[in-house]
Amino acid sequence: MPTAADLKVINPSSREELALLPQDSKESAIKKLETAHDFFQETKTHMPSYQRMALLGKLASALDEQQQDFAATIAKEGGKPLRDAKVEVSRAIAGIRSAISYLHEHDGRYYPLSNSQSTGERRGWSQAFPIGPMLSFSAFNHPLNLIVHQAVPAFAAGCPCVIKPAPDTPLSCINFVKLMWQYGIPKSYIDVVVTDDLSVAQALLQHLHSGFFSFIGSAKVGWMLRSQLNPGVRCALEHGGIAPSVLTSTADLATAIPDIVKGAFYHAGQVCVSTQRLFVHASQYQDTIDALAEQTDKLITGDASDEKTDVGPLIRTSEVNRVNDWVDEAIKADTDVLIGGEAIDASFFAPTVLLNPSHELNVSQMEIFGPVLCVYFYTELDAVIEQANATPFAFQASIFSNDIDEIEYVYQHINASAVMVNDHTAYRDDAMPFAGLKQSGLGVGGIPYTIEDLTYQKCQFWKKSGLKK
Repeated sequence: MPTAADLKVINPSSREELALLPQDSKESAIKKLETAHDFFQETKTHMPSYQRMALLGKLASALDEQQQDFAATIAKEGGKPLRDAKVEVSRAIAGIRSAISYLHEHDGRYYPLSNSQSTGERRGWSQAFPIGPMLSFSAFNHPLNLIVHQAVPAFAAGCPCVIKPAPDTPLSCINFVKLMWQYGIPKSYIDVVVTDDLSVAQALLQHLHSGFFSFIGSAKVGWMLRSQLNPGVRCALEHGGIAPSVLTSTADLATAIPDIVKGAFYHAGQVCVSTQRLFVHASQYQDTIDALAEQTDKLITGDASDEKTDVGPLIRTSEVNRVNDWVDEAIKADTDVLIGGEAIDASFFAPTVLLNPSHELNVSQMEIFGPVLCVYFYTELDAVIEQANATPFAFQASIFSNDIDEIEYVYQHINASAVMVNDHTAYRDDAMPFAGLKQSGLGVGGIPYTIEDLTYQKCQFWKKSGLKK
């Protein structure tokens, strides 16, 4: 019998129930974190890196064999179109293998100490050690790959991890962690807390006394949780942005427009680096909006499990309503709608292109996290840089141009941790650094960089004269 405490998992495409999951209480959640703390203190039981690499290899092969099942779950619980869900699984597999490669190549350092008389008789080296338990809160929009980006670096580093998936999309996480257990990774190293109760999440945070906190989600929640961390707990925050893309007078529209449409409407815009603001040179403006209207109109919006779908649902009806309110606000402020502009039903919002919305509106200042692209025209690059930078968020950006001076100018002056050239803002390789700036986050994501965050170099210095022969 289901109880009021059960978590109902809903297919956002159909609004049908996928699963009823028992939720963790405060007591059970804290017990899992205390187990991780206790295990970390028992250093004799820690697994050496060669064993961790071997198990990660088995895990990657197992996930490879189950790609179709994981992709189907991503589409059903997260609303990501099946074609894109398949890409997410392949990225997750590559991420696991990236962690293995990192461990192969990084096993400590040697420190040359012969550069002065005082150090000439000494030798020094170090080894990477885990910093402590990792508590991870994840987001819904990449329900498998984000889990991989938290749980796999933790295990690679030797840190026990307790992970809380987004309550909208817990199934991918649970299935992946079960796969980790099945292929030999001990429960001491990885466990899952299922809850939609913020007080349980806060209780976990309060009981994290050392180690690392990893958060992927909204800026408002992330910065609030960071303020509650105990002294000594390190953290990484990955929030969102309102990514700018610049299309110059020298850009090739035939190749640029399909990329821009993909960057804006991939996963219905529910991506932290989704292309939200497109700045188009006045000489290209009419041709650009004509091509955008044509390309956007071809997109198929529908059930994420359908192979033909380009744009799936928003994760919750409340998100459809919010996006609808922001677009209505823009329309009432005399913003022209090129295409779309309204909710299709309680699950879907039509792919939308807005023309020259005021810089003061929500659609220009805040992360939409929905299928809405705002287009502005410009004549001078300096004006673009000023407008693109005039927000509290900065993450990834892009420029479409065939002029190397334009490309270099935007790269040097735009607020972004990565600038894509002749590609959309949502591109990411899982081995590259991935960092939100300003309110968009703290620290650097990416498999190798997270492993580095979770380890420290324990040094050993020897004085030759003190050694017995």
